[in-house]
Amino acid sequence: MADTKKQASYSPSHARDVMRPGFIAKLVLMMLIDALGLYGLFAAWAAGSTAIAVTMVIGLIIINWVYFSKRMLPAKYLVPGMVFLLVYQVFVMGYTGYVSLTNYGQGHNSTKDDAVNSILAAGEQRAEGAPTVPTAVVENGDKLQLVIRDAKTGKLMIGDAKTKLKDVDGQSTATAITSVNGHKILTFDQIVARQDEVAKLQVPVSDKAADGHYKTTDGTHGYLAKSIYSYDAKSDKLTNTHTGAVYQADNKTGVFKGASGVELKPGWRVFVGTKNYTEMFTGSELAGPFVKALIWSFVFSLVSVLSTFALGLFLAMVFHDKRVKGRKIYQSLLILPYAFPAFLSTLVWHGMLNKDFGFINQFFFGGAHIPWLENGWLAKLSILGVNLWLGFPYMFLVCLGALQSLPSDVEEAAKMDGATGLRTFWSVKLPLVLQSTVPLLIASFAFNFNNFSLIYMLTGGGPNYKNISVPVGETDVLISMVYKIAFAGGSPNYGLASAMSIFIFVVVGVIAWLGFRRTKALEEL
Repeated sequence: MADTKKQASYSPSHARDVMRPGFIAKLVLMMLIDALGLYGLFAAWAAGSTAIAVTMVIGLIIINWVYFSKRMLPAKYLVPGMVFLLVYQVFVMGYTGYVSLTNYGQGHNSTKDDAVNSILAAGEQRAEGAPTVPTAVVENGDKLQLVIRDAKTGKLMIGDAKTKLKDVDGQSTATAITSVNGHKILTFDQIVARQDEVAKLQVPVSDKAADGHYKTTDGTHGYLAKSIYSYDAKSDKLTNTHTGAVYQADNKTGVFKGASGVELKPGWRVFVGTKNYTEMFTGSELAGPFVKALIWSFVFSLVSVLSTFALGLFLAMVFHDKRVKGRKIYQSLLILPYAFPAFLSTLVWHGMLNKDFGFINQFFFGGAHIPWLENGWLAKLSILGVNLWLGFPYMFLVCLGALQSLPSDVEEAAKMDGATGLRTFWSVKLPLVLQSTVPLLIASFAFNFNNFSLIYMLTGGGPNYKNISVPVGETDVLISMVYKIAFAGGSPNYGLASAMSIFIFVVVGVIAWLGFRRTKALEEL
């Protein structure tokens, strides 16, 4: 009986299912996904990212189980979307939240071990009594290696920045290295052509940074360099061997700090808790500009939504009326600003608003030098005006569609009840239009709250505040301020920028939630 069941499980129909083109295509696709996943797994493991490696193992097991199980048919369609959601949304948000709790930024980019090695390398000088030794620069694939002749033994040794010195066979004299077995020595012309690479060549003597590195001055001669600092892992201190100054590791701020308060750079990343969030409002030179940018972000978003909606609704009401001749032509012309790329239109407006040669000043104000983009209040007014030009066609289309979808008997019933045109609009048309457009208004508010391209292309956030290390200006919204803190300043602060990004996410999320609650109230009308 058991043999009968076993034979039935391997029926001809099962064999046909396995040989179907669809199954073969799925098998090939899964092989590619598994290969990519294994590559990512090994890369994460080699980089020491255990959490990412474990996550990838679990993900690969789930994906293979879903796509090779007949019981998981619905999941086959949900898994791709879930994977992209986790990778591009959940992971990004989670990592941004993690960075916001650290001091990640300029001078605090890596681990403590990397910081120690960088400080030791930065303090390297020619070792006391170190002789000049013959060197040669050789090619090893696409990278360069340095060959030195030991001053005491006369042996040749080879290495690079990632490989400590090891013995190599070759011919040399007391003043020059003439040949290296298995390697081609660069000529003088080749050294000159690659002098930047040659200048950066340094070969560690051993795994201990304190033992120093060999460097070359011209490709043919070199010397042993050692750091003026020494690191004691037990006491967690760096000592300047020349001056005797001691620098204790401060694991709360991620720097080595001396008794006089002098700090050695670079530092390392550490957990700082809610420090970045408190610095947004207090205790930082950016606290004042942040509050101003927050207020301006709300004003800009709210005024932009209301102005574009009001103008779009007005034009939709006008050109929805069948009595207007040629209204189809006008409708087509009114959406032209929406048809052009917004960043190109913004650049055109930037030129038109130029103080000295702009079309606005030359044509409308007789050549007056009005600083539309240099004065804080005028720059804000210019931004609102340009955004009105860019945004009203979208609202016009939305409102026109909403008006066309309204049943005609509603307006006729209002007229029969004696309602005036204004009363009909205010009590009948507007509530019905809002019922279908409020979600779009909420989306428009969120878009304008993060409208980076308009601010960046038109004013660059300027005019900038004075006496601030970060080039933050009066027309910066929060998102453009985040960009400048993270990338545009002389000292990027990714932790603070991430904290601001989380704050923006919360603000927009709360406003969207409140807006959609209001939408439900409109549905009862």
